[in-house]
Amino acid sequence: MISVRPIHPRRFIALFLRSDAGATALEFAFVFPLFFLIFYAIVTYSLIFVAQQTLTLTAEEGARAALRYQKGATTVAQSLDLRTAATCTTTAGLKNWLGSASACTATHAACTYDATMQCVSVVVSYNYAASPLVPTLPLLSLALPSQLTAHANVQLNPNTLL
Repeated sequence: MISVRPIHPRRFIALFLRSDAGATALEFAFVFPLFFLIFYAIVTYSLIFVAQQTLTLTAEEGARAALRYQKGATTVAQSLDLRTAATCTTTAGLKNWLGSASACTATHAACTYDATMQCVSVVVSYNYAASPLVPTLPLLSLALPSQLTAHANVQLNPNTLL
């Protein structure tokens, strides 16, 4: 037969206060949310950076597409219209992983620094607020951009368009 000796209440409280049982779980409960927030922020901002780089590359490639000869143009105005349309056609294939929240706008006009030249401007944007790449956390959404945008310009000589 096992005899159990009663423990005095003061001794029981002293043993309980000295015990390390559960300290690791408690520390984990305090530290894990901070580590998770840091990791989540790194992943979120990394994807935003990748999306911005994609938009920049897309705008640059669209501007380069305006440099290519377009068949079927008989006037300078037609050639500029075809080249401007070719910019957004080129960007569509490069930004397809961003989905329908991305948009391309291309315009042509006389260059501001030299009126004899024509400039084609390409703007590619992504509405991050409406379509985030990663679901946002309540407080982290305050530090996220609502719109990602990239610009590219190309100068064309009207004498060499046809």
